[in-house]
Amino acid sequence: MKVGDRHYRTIWLDEDDPATVRIIDQRHLPHRFVIEEIHAVSQMATAIRDMHVRGAGLIGAAAGYGMYLATLEAQRTRKFAEQMEAAASLLLSTRPTAVNLAWAVERQLDAIAQATNPARAVQIARNTAGNIADEDAAHCAAIGVHGVALINELAQAHERQVQILTHCNAGWLAFVDVGSATAPIYVAQEEDIPMHVWVDETRPRNQGARLTAWELQQQGIPHTVITDNAGGHLMQQGKVDLVITGADRVTADGDVANKIGTYLKALAAHDNGVPFYVAVPDATFDWHITAGQIPIEERDPDEVRFVMGRDGERLTSVQITPDGATAANFGFDITPSRLITGLITPRGICPPDRASIMALYPEKQPIA
Repeated sequence: MKVGDRHYRTIWLDEDDPATVRIIDQRHLPHRFVIEEIHAVSQMATAIRDMHVRGAGLIGAAAGYGMYLATLEAQRTRKFAEQMEAAASLLLSTRPTAVNLAWAVERQLDAIAQATNPARAVQIARNTAGNIADEDAAHCAAIGVHGVALINELAQAHERQVQILTHCNAGWLAFVDVGSATAPIYVAQEEDIPMHVWVDETRPRNQGARLTAWELQQQGIPHTVITDNAGGHLMQQGKVDLVITGADRVTADGDVANKIGTYLKALAAHDNGVPFYVAVPDATFDWHITAGQIPIEERDPDEVRFVMGRDGERLTSVQITPDGATAANFGFDITPSRLITGLITPRGICPPDRASIMALYPEKQPIA
């Protein structure tokens, strides 16, 4: 997507140096646009864990490139297989909730296992990482094509600007390009459908206020940042026509793990008759788990006790709680399928139930 007048992906392999992966370091946004160079799997693990990169699709792509970097390191040793297993374990330990990470690591391991020697493994891993990234972008683009019909239908019905509510950042910064929840919004812009986006700030890391608002600003889409607690009020006042969120993991039964606070938005939407849709790339489905088995990441409590912002030209962290205050930082919650109107997938839109999901993905065999 656009940054200024230039198109960027969130992650890419350096054309002049194939041992270098470049990422947009999202810790600095929206105040600074910083590109970070990653040269080793340990650096990629740090980037994922410490949220230089974040979002389900981008985490998966980063893990794919991390495994490629691991092959470059492992081929210089006499313990290639052991090194690759260690690299996989390192990456898998970084973020437990988003299923895309584990999916990408396993895909790389399966691909590399077909290699007859380390040099061939490097080539296969590089190609696989590129394919993971390209597929992520393509799946998000397909979500946009299917999802724009929802926005257009509302525009035709109301004959006015469509009011859309988002939560967290499921835009192109959370993927390789285009985004999931924002994909229909970007297509709607291309089709000149009038709309406005309410952007939840999304505490504690403020991905909505920092990232989604920045994205929409770059794209020239009308938007307003609101506090996390304002969404229900806006729905009561008839100021929200549609809620679209992303997801970090979706079960075969249509239950959704997403950024903390998503469940509350779904409850408010259900109570006020507002359609609530979840945008889901293929790799975000977990066919082997139920909602009760999804691991919920608990992050550093200091993310709750402190906020990062700009003081003049300086980025600084400010404490907002009393000294010694205990804080808990749950990263995700589970929204049950009964509160979800539908899932927007690369293959189409479907109700969030097992029969409908399996009709779109008949080749899958869920075991949960």
